[in-house]
Amino acid sequence: MGEVASVNANGDAAAPARVGVAEDAAGASASAGPLRSADQVMRLARMGAFHRSRLSFMPTLMRALTGPRWSFNRRRFDIDAHGEGVALYEARYTPADEDEPARTYTLVAFAHDLPPEQRSDRVIAEAWDATFTLFDGTPCLDDVKRLQANVPYQEAGRCAASELVLSRANRSVRLFDHVVEALSEGRQPDADLIDQVGYLMRTTAVYGNGKFGLADRALIEGRPDVSRPFGVEMLTVWLIRAFSLDLVEHMARLRARGRGEAARAVALDDDTARALGVGNATGLGMAPFLVAHPALLHRWIAARETALARVRAVEAASDETIAAFEAARTRFERICARWHPADPGQRERIATLQRHLIAIRDQAQTVLTARLQVPAVPRPWDQLYRWSEAQLDVEGQEALVSLLIDAHPALVDDLADQMADDGFERAPDGAAVPVRGPLEGRMGVAAMAAQIEAHYGWALAHDFDSPAAQAHFWYVSEEKLEPRFGTRATDEGAAREQPLAIARDMVRFHQALRQADPDEPLAAFLLRAPEHRHVARRVPMAARLPYAEIRDNLLAAGTRPIDMLRCKLSFFGATRFDPRSDLWLRITMFQGAPRPTTLMARGQAHA
Repeated sequence: MGEVASVNANGDAAAPARVGVAEDAAGASASAGPLRSADQVMRLARMGAFHRSRLSFMPTLMRALTGPRWSFNRRRFDIDAHGEGVALYEARYTPADEDEPARTYTLVAFAHDLPPEQRSDRVIAEAWDATFTLFDGTPCLDDVKRLQANVPYQEAGRCAASELVLSRANRSVRLFDHVVEALSEGRQPDADLIDQVGYLMRTTAVYGNGKFGLADRALIEGRPDVSRPFGVEMLTVWLIRAFSLDLVEHMARLRARGRGEAARAVALDDDTARALGVGNATGLGMAPFLVAHPALLHRWIAARETALARVRAVEAASDETIAAFEAARTRFERICARWHPADPGQRERIATLQRHLIAIRDQAQTVLTARLQVPAVPRPWDQLYRWSEAQLDVEGQEALVSLLIDAHPALVDDLADQMADDGFERAPDGAAVPVRGPLEGRMGVAAMAAQIEAHYGWALAHDFDSPAAQAHFWYVSEEKLEPRFGTRATDEGAAREQPLAIARDMVRFHQALRQADPDEPLAAFLLRAPEHRHVARRVPMAARLPYAEIRDNLLAAGTRPIDMLRCKLSFFGATRFDPRSDLWLRITMFQGAPRPTTLMARGQAHA
C-alpha cells in the first residue's frame, strides 16, 4: 500500500496461535487474540490483494537507515554528458556494541549510453543503461577495474564473494530525458508526467544469494544490519534510486553548461525527488519462490497476521492511534490517486478500492466515536475489521489490514525482526525446534497418510482426474532461460514440469500411501517411490507452520500467477502494481523515501 514517505526518523485454524503481551502507542497493554486461519489467508485471490505495510522490507529498511547507526557518502561520480561512467555510493553501519565491527556497503554503478532500441525488460537482454553491484566493503581501484570488466555483462560476467548483489536498470523512455531537459532549463519537470510514471529508472533484475558467484546469504545472515529478508537487495535498490536522482541532476548541469548556461540548471526539489522511485518489471521468475521457501513464507504471513491480531485485541483506541490511522488512510488515498495502471481490470480494482477507502473513513468515524460512550464500546479496531469482512471485497479488507498495522508502530514493529527464516521455530517453552528435521523414517505409511489428511485437506479436496484441475504446468524455457506457465493442452514442455504442483503431488502421495501396507516404514516406502520425497518433507513442516502453503491448486484453469507475484512484492514494500498480463507486472519501489543526502543533512542537524 502506501508510500515509504510515511517512514521517517520518527519513525492453524484448529489451534490458532496466540502472541504475547505488547503495548500500543498509548502504552495500553494488548494481548493478541487468535490469528486468521490459513484456510482464509493462504488463498491466491486474497494473497493477490495484499498491500505493503510498515512490516514490509522497504519501510523496515528506511526506519533503520534513518537511525543513528547509518551514514552515507557519494565517494565517486565520474559520469560524462552522455551518462556514461562510474559512480560509488557508500553506506556505513556503526553498531551500538563497540566490540562489533563497523561495516561499509558500496554500490558500484556503471552508467552506459544505451540506444533506445536496445532497452528491454527481458532477462535475456544483453545491454542496459546502468549496471550495478553491491560490494561488501570499500573497493580499491583494482576491485573497480575487475568489476568494470564483469558487472556490465551481468550473467555473462563473473562475480566474487565480495559482491553481495548484482543488478541492472534501464531509463524510463517517457520521463528520463524530460527531467534532464527541464532541470537544465531551470525548471522542475512536469508534475503530471512524474505522477504517471513515478520513476527515472526501472530495474530488470536484482540478484543475490550466491548467483553468478555472488556471496551466499550464509555469509551475511548473522549481521544485524542486513539480516532481515532481502536486506542487501533492498539497500541496493535504494542506492540505485539515489544514483538515478543524482544522474539526472548531473546530466542537466552538463547539458546547460554545453549551451553556455551552466548557472541556469537546477536540482530536483524535495517533493519532486520524493515522488520518484525505482521501477521494476517482475515476471514469473518470482512466483516459484513462494513454493520453494515454505518456512520463509510462513514467517512473513505469520508476522503480518500476528500484527493484525494484536491490533484487533486492543481494548480502546487512543487519540494517537486514531490520528495515525487517519494519516495512513489519507496517504493511501494519495497513492491511489497517483496509481495509473495500463491494465483495465486493475484500474477498475483501484476505483473500487478508492470507494472502499471512503467507506472505511466513514465506518471508522462511527466506530471510533462510539468509544466515547459509557460504557465504552470494546475493541473498536476489531469491530472495524469485522465490518470490512462483511462489507468490502478482499482488496478493501487487506488494505484495511495494512492501515491498522501502520497505525500501531509500537505494537507491531518488533515483528519485523521475526520474518527471516533461521531454520528454527520456538516451542512454547522457548526451546528452538528445527523446522526442517529429517523425516521420521520409522513412521508407518498409515501415520503419514493421517498427517496429510490432517494438514492437507485443502489439497485432497481437488479432483485431479478433471482436465481443468491440470490445465497448466510450470517449466523453464531453455531458449529464454525464463520460467513459463504453460497450457497443457497446447504447449510443449510438460515433460520438464517443475515440482510446483504441491496440491496434485500431495494427492498422488496420499493415494500411494493408502495403497501400501499400512505398517510399512516410511523410509522403505520412499526408497521404492522417491518421486514423493519432495512433498513428504513438507508434511511435518505444515504441522508446525500453518501459513507455509498456498492453499490453492497452482495448475488449475483460471490460476493467476500474478497473485503470487503481488503477494511477494507487497512484502518487499512495492506500490503502484501495474499488471501487464496474468503473468507479469510493473511496480514502483521506494517512492516517497528520502535521499541519502537528506538523511545526512538531518543527522548533521541533530548532531
